[in-house]
Amino acid sequence: MQTIDQYNFAGKKALVRVDFNVPLDKDFRITDDTRIRAATRTIQKILADGGAVILMSHLGRPKGGPEDKYSLRHLVQRLSQEYGTPVRFANDAVGEEAAAQAAALQPGEILLLENLRFHPEEEKGDAAFAQRLAGLGDVYVNDAFGTAHRRHASTAVVAESFPQARVGGYLLLSEVENAERVLHNPARPFTAIMGGAKISDKIEIIEQLLDKVDNLLIGGGMAFTFAKAEGGEIGSSLLEADKLDLALSLIQKAKEKGVNLVLPVDSLIADKFANDANVDVAANHHIPTGWLGLDIGPETRELFAEIIRNSRTILWNGPMGVFEMSNFSLGTEYVARAIAEATAAGAYSLIGGGDSAAAVNQLGYADRVSYISTGGGALLEYMEGKELPGVAALR
Repeated sequence: MQTIDQYNFAGKKALVRVDFNVPLDKDFRITDDTRIRAATRTIQKILADGGAVILMSHLGRPKGGPEDKYSLRHLVQRLSQEYGTPVRFANDAVGEEAAAQAAALQPGEILLLENLRFHPEEEKGDAAFAQRLAGLGDVYVNDAFGTAHRRHASTAVVAESFPQARVGGYLLLSEVENAERVLHNPARPFTAIMGGAKISDKIEIIEQLLDKVDNLLIGGGMAFTFAKAEGGEIGSSLLEADKLDLALSLIQKAKEKGVNLVLPVDSLIADKFANDANVDVAANHHIPTGWLGLDIGPETRELFAEIIRNSRTILWNGPMGVFEMSNFSLGTEYVARAIAEATAAGAYSLIGGGDSAAAVNQLGYADRVSYISTGGGALLEYMEGKELPGVAALR
């Protein structure tokens, strides 16, 4: 793969796929600009070389055409501030206006194209649409790790139009490098913490990790399927009834491989799914009828934190409870704090995108962990051993 440091962008128009799928509030203000800041180094390198930048991204999940709430024009002011120069905006990703603006672009200038997903051809990986995008630039740079697991027009297919000029940006390269470090060269003990709602979302990564880790801590809603599989009473807690045999097989595989699979021993339970619910603590196998577990309990918090603090490599993906509700965020906060403490003591910690990244940022631990991935799904698929189309296209 050609890296960004190996390419001189002088006099070139760089077509840069970024992941600016950032959260916006009802007034279209950006509430978390992590993904914007993550791409800045790549863009600054292109400009410093004497190149021009054409940015392309998606935002949200528009249905079948343009929707103002998903327009990238809402990002122009923040991007102009980030790069210290006015960012131009094209009202479409392709077409006459985009082509004219791209053609007129001078070295040191930046053009942002409208949301790629306003065109259904983007997600279909349409070759003709990819060629229209390719016609705008001289060199293709992929710095969107968060979408690298999709074979979309802008993430993989467009690279075929640049056989000698396709480049991995700084963010994409660092994501791959950090994932490789955890996969192939972990210091031990290596502990993975898996949370989130469903086993079905994490089954492949869990099976892969059983060949690599020393400790596997399971939290979040999926822990209750394990508890039910072991014969526990879980009240109204989240359950994947068709995954009980799978849960038991994972427990058995962990034993066979000598992996310390740790399930919650207690839970913070509530009488309804709401922040103002009545709250109690129950053993994980003895949750009363009509109550549901919404966070790991105090005993589990201490158990998990102790294992994490004694680890040398840590991978975390998925919250321990419904952390967006303040009364059920403590388990996730305990895990984040323990990871920060382990990192300070010399451990290497990789936070796997999505809700885990949001939690670390919100709790103020972002600068106290080793690396926060910008790609939840992409990182998981990479860890599962799958080839990411967006990375493969650069080779």
